Amino acid sequence: MKDGAVIANSGHFNVEIDLDGLKKAAQGPTRVREFVDEWRLDSKRIFVLADGRLINLAAAEGHPASVMDMSFANQALAAEYVLANARTLGKDVHRIPRELDREIARLKLQAMGTDIDTLTLEQQKYLASWDAGT
Repeated sequence: MKDGAVIANSGHFNVEIDLDGLKKAAQGPTRVREFVDEWRLDSKRIFVLADGRLINLAAAEGHPASVMDMSFANQALAAEYVLANARTLGKDVHRIPRELDREIARLKLQAMGTDIDTLTLEQQKYLASWDAGT
């Protein structure tokens, strides 16, 4: 790595950065600011963010409850769907049925005291015009 490299773990587990190996090979850590540790490896410096833990959870606000509740609702309803349809679903990766996804969104918006907007024809045309990404 180049001198001054900054590394962060943005994976799902705290194993993406080999901190044990870094501890054996480098000197440090020296806390240079909140959530930033400097390690010295020969003449190079490596800056490890959030103690090598998941950056969005260890050094930020993580996933807000308003996002996680919908994610967990999707998982629960998807599991219920798989159980109810186990005999007809093949051994494959399946998308959550659109109706379930929409129901979760409807319930979330209802809990927030709002409704789903209806797109105008112009908005629908615009959204359908993208070939890749936004």
